[in-house]
Formats: sequence, structure tokens, C-alpha cells
Amino acid sequence: MSKTDWTDPAFFGRLDNLELRARGIVEGFLHGLHRSPFVGYSVEFASHREYSQGDDLRHVNWKLYARQKRLYVKEFDAETNMNLYLLVDISGSMECANEGQSKLDYGTTLAAALAHLALKQHDAVGITLFADEVIAHLEPRAKPHQLDEILRAVATTKARPKSDASRALHQAAELCQHRGMVVIISDFFDDMPAIIRGLDQMRYRQHEVLAFQIWDPWELRLPLDGNICFNDLETREDITTHAEGVRERYLTVVNDWRRELARECLNRGVDLVETTTDEPLEKALLDYLVHRKKV
Repeated sequence: MSKTDWTDPAFFGRLDNLELRARGIVEGFLHGLHRSPFVGYSVEFASHREYSQGDDLRHVNWKLYARQKRLYVKEFDAETNMNLYLLVDISGSMECANEGQSKLDYGTTLAAALAHLALKQHDAVGITLFADEVIAHLEPRAKPHQLDEILRAVATTKARPKSDASRALHQAAELCQHRGMVVIISDFFDDMPAIIRGLDQMRYRQHEVLAFQIWDPWELRLPLDGNICFNDLETREDITTHAEGVRERYLTVVNDWRRELARECLNRGVDLVETTTDEPLEKALLDYLVHRKKV
């Protein structure tokens, strides 16, 4: 599993700016950049520090300025706002990488980015890695080094060939004990009844569920010609066929399956967001922030 992107300090530095931009874009949904933007969020005064350029003037202690003729801003300790459970699929099909990075690398990068943003918003964040069962689990915490532990869990866990959404998501639901927000990052390549049973477990426990379905662009178009050997990343079986002969039927089946999944998610109050590995992560992060406001 590559670590090049999601352990790059410059990447997380860019996320700091992304958070500011994203909040600005959705300011109609959020209450502001420096005020607590979510219902149930509370803060208590902690200390003062000297004013720095760019600080919100609403937090300047003007009475202290009148006495000392220096600008100080109030700092606050924030209570944890909610539990965010990140569920990341690390089964074999997520290793598909026909056009650049794999779905697995994209998904783990997205999970790390979401964890970074959520922790900055004083959420407790945990992660569960799954395939045919839960493979690794880290309880939600809001402690300073939680992001490091999340990255370590991803880096030290090997992908599994097979998937079993029903079993894995059922196990994950048992681990998500406190009501919160569940973000599932997967390609959802499994039997539809198995996927639905897993989602039902999450909704039964009254979690808000946001599902990011990750595609390799190749999977949506099948841009191939001639005789092609397909390799099943989960069963490791090879199938040789003629691309032009199967493309129309393939696209019909894939699009029907996409519509069915979207319909089943809608019926259960699960927000489904499709993304491809060539799309900027900023779009997925903005989708998360918008959904977060709805919650």
C-alpha cells in the first residue's frame, strides 16, 4: 500500500488552506470560520494570546486592550462535537489502478484527509479497515496524536483479496457503539443484498451514513479494443474476451447496478457520493462538509 501521498506533510499543509476555502464556499451552510459551526458544539474560555494578523477581531479582548494598549485574543477549549467512524474497504478490488493511483490509495488518502479535517473541528475520529471481515479497528478519539495512529493503522494493515460486505459491515456496526457519523469508503463491489444488509446495520443503530463509492475511470468506460485478458482482483481468475463484443453489455450492467445502489441508499437515508480516482480530493472533502452540516 503506497504511502507517498497521504504521509506527505505538504499535502496536509494544503489541507489547512482547503478547510478555509471549503468553509468559505459553504458559508451559507456553516456559521462562520471561527465561530462554532455545528449544533451541540460548545466552547469554554481557556486563555489569552497576543493578536496575530488574520485573527478574528471578534475574539479581541478590548477591555484588556484599554488597560495594556496591546491586542490580545481569547482562546477557547472545545468539547468533542461528535464521533466520526471512517470505514475503509481494503479488499482486492480496491487495488484496481488502470489510470494512475489505485482506488485503495485514493480511499486511504481520502480517509486521512477527512480525519485531519474532523480532528481540527474537535471531533473524535476512529477508523475501521475491512474486507471479508473487520481487519483493524481504532476507537474514535479526539486526542492530539490520533491522526498519527490512524495513519499507522493504515500503513501496517495488508489488503485482503476477498470482500464480504454483509459480514464486515455487521462487525463494524458492532464496533461503532456510540451514535455518530459513519463514512464508508469503498467501491461496493459485492452482491447487492450483502451491501444492503451492511447498510441496514448502520442505520438500525441510528448512525448518519455517508458512502463514498470510488471508481477507477476505466471501470466506468471500458476504453479497450481487441482481445483482452481480465484479471479478477479478488478471485485471481483470468477471463479472456473481445472488448468490443462485451462493452455494450458491460456498460448496461454497470449502470443498472449503479442505479440500484443509488436507489437502495436513498431509501435508507444513506447519502451516496460517487467519485473517481482522477477527481481532486477537494470535491470529496466539500461533499463531506456539506453533508456534515445536514447532520
